[in-house]
Amino acid sequence: MLPSEIILASKSPRRAELLKKHGVFFRVCVSDAGELKTHEIPALLPEINAELKCAAVAERHPDKVVVGADTVILFDNTILGKPSDEEDAIRMLQTLSGKKHQVITGCAVICLNKKFHHTFSVVSEVIFKDLNEKQIRDYINKVNVLDKAGAYAIQEYGDEIIESFSGSIDNIIGLPVEELSAVLAGIR
Repeated sequence: MLPSEIILASKSPRRAELLKKHGVFFRVCVSDAGELKTHEIPALLPEINAELKCAAVAERHPDKVVVGADTVILFDNTILGKPSDEEDAIRMLQTLSGKKHQVITGCAVICLNKKFHHTFSVVSEVIFKDLNEKQIRDYINKVNVLDKAGAYAIQEYGDEIIESFSGSIDNIIGLPVEELSAVLAGIR
């Protein structure tokens, strides 16, 4: 059984859509915590950032279950964040073209009054099609890539750029709801 209400410490509309789709009751309280951009072990970065966001909101709402999340693209042991501009987005998509990368979402769940604190991450793999410059520009003209890690969204014309993926599509979109639900069900 899930908590009657959780607080999502994220302004991501994609995360909110995923929770709604899965019938989770929540409200949004955006975290003011700063995010780290790098870490000596890049694959740990999403969990660290998720915990930073979650803890900042949990301090303001100690009686509520708070969920924080952070999603990154890991390619060749390098984090690809959100592009700074269109040219950066083109460069990212050219880098990913024809290659495999990982999508890692870190999650943190905290309820201070219940002394509950759990962090985890989920990894999915995505293989891009070989893309030429026209295909990349066409994609960028259809999708607002500037607010998306790796400059793409699998749920928005993903079939035009993605050859295949393995793992949770919800994770690739930005929140592994199945795994999160299992953690939330364990809160007593």
